[in-house]
Amino acid sequence: MKSLALLFIMALTQSVSAFSTIKPAVAARSSHVSSPVSSSTSLNVADLDTVALVAGQENYGFAAVALGEALWSFGQAPSFSNAKVFIPAVIAAGVLGAVSGPMITSGDASSAALGLEIATGVTVLLGASYLARLLAPFSPSPKEIPFLGLLFAIAGFIAFSQNLVVDGFVTLPNLPSIPLPQIPLGLGEDIDTSYGL
Repeated sequence: MKSLALLFIMALTQSVSAFSTIKPAVAARSSHVSSPVSSSTSLNVADLDTVALVAGQENYGFAAVALGEALWSFGQAPSFSNAKVFIPAVIAAGVLGAVSGPMITSGDASSAALGLEIATGVTVLLGASYLARLLAPFSPSPKEIPFLGLLFAIAGFIAFSQNLVVDGFVTLPNLPSIPLPQIPLGLGEDIDTSYGL
């Protein structure tokens, strides 16, 4: 059981290590880019490489976490009836590893955007699976394990959707400008300031 926990922690540290490798990759590639792209919806080469590196590690790390959570849950109460925890985890890991992962790391902006959208959808569905397990009246394994999985699903959703918006793959609509009324605030225009001069 301790080896499963160790494997789970190793997968987490691998997915978090993406943050420590961003700056050297950007610094090394930024000298090769001749001019930045002016459009907010397009990415230059260095940005797309960085997105592929970071989002790819997040994607494959989340797949490993999903499988690790299922193994951990099953290891706490190994039984044939508890084997159902593998169904959403294996499907999610398969989609993340075989579909969205190669799309995110492909180097093509439209393919990376679709891969991030697929990964975002997988986090929502896997989070719903964890929530259903938490709300079930009986669970053969401790409910703390799917709760931890739910936290990782929420973090994965935030990370993938943030990559979609911040990196310019998805543009959010702007709210229309609403004319606001002018309210006189009385900022002291009528105060006599000549006292004591």
